[in-house]
Amino acid sequence: MYRYFLQPLFFLLDAEKAHYAVFNLLKILFRIPLVASVFRKSYHFSHPKLEREVFGIRFPNPVGLAAGFDKNGVLVRELADLGFGFIEIGTITPLPQAGNPKPRLFRLKPDKALINRMGFNNDGAVAVAQRLRRIQNSEFRIQNFIIGGNIGKNKATPNEDAAKDYETCFETLFEVVDYFVVNVSSPNTPNLRELQEKEPLTNLLLALQARNQAKPKPKPILLKIAPDLTNGQLDDIIVIVRQTLIAGVVATNTTIGRDGLQTNAATVAAAGAGGLSGAPLRQRATEVIGYLHQKSGGAFPIIGVGGINSPDDALEKLRAGAALVQLYTGFVYEGPGIAGRINREIVKNNA
Repeated sequence: MYRYFLQPLFFLLDAEKAHYAVFNLLKILFRIPLVASVFRKSYHFSHPKLEREVFGIRFPNPVGLAAGFDKNGVLVRELADLGFGFIEIGTITPLPQAGNPKPRLFRLKPDKALINRMGFNNDGAVAVAQRLRRIQNSEFRIQNFIIGGNIGKNKATPNEDAAKDYETCFETLFEVVDYFVVNVSSPNTPNLRELQEKEPLTNLLLALQARNQAKPKPKPILLKIAPDLTNGQLDDIIVIVRQTLIAGVVATNTTIGRDGLQTNAATVAAAGAGGLSGAPLRQRATEVIGYLHQKSGGAFPIIGVGGINSPDDALEKLRAGAALVQLYTGFVYEGPGIAGRINREIVKNNA
């Protein structure tokens, strides 16, 4: 139904307008009595073989919704009924910000891909924390459902002060998320990727870990990395994870590359700068996962994300060494049944 009816309708709209149309539709639908239970019956698939304990957290299944879809935690209760084992909100910054000028989200339909230069548009850490607290204090609470918090710096904050922004987000969101992801790999905030260099990244993660270890019950901190890193830089990431004792890595973010696309070159050029996600990223993301897993000897968990449009794509990431997987663009192109389909194949293949 989604692929043949709803997707063509949504794709008539500008990509960002379609995104919010989906948000509004889900909000309206879930106000109707019994709709939530219908969605759960249609899209939820539970099985003991799906449960995973990763970085000290018990996940009901290994398929998550990646950061970027529900930046502000607006749809957590609705998305939880679509079969995902966890949802990562964000990227959240300390202060609210509008993000980059529109248009800033573009479809490459022949490639089942997106280009975005959203620029960390979000409501700010305080507003998001308040929203999540209201949800968690309400009658809604799916048992064992996990929320991750993806955090970043405000555009106006210089890199030398970036650690303060990450620390502010960490403290503000600590009570309302289950784990954190440090995003220094988005290509859409000027100079942000410079924080992936070994020294500034080590210092940033050590500062966060100092705050984390001061808590009575520390929470897992992960690092989200770009797919465009060289093997030498990936070796540095392995060293940094060991030195800072963070819980793991999310691999990967969007790419600045444009190689091998089927979409007309003029269409790609018209979209302009931004991060490319979706099917063209599948192979490189899997390569990064495999490299980190093999080179580190499986020393830390990896959340695999990038180009997951089918159950086979997810299985590929798990076999490469990912402990969990996430999708976003695949959700846009394949619809709300994709998490359930992936989970069924994971059980079928004992993955």
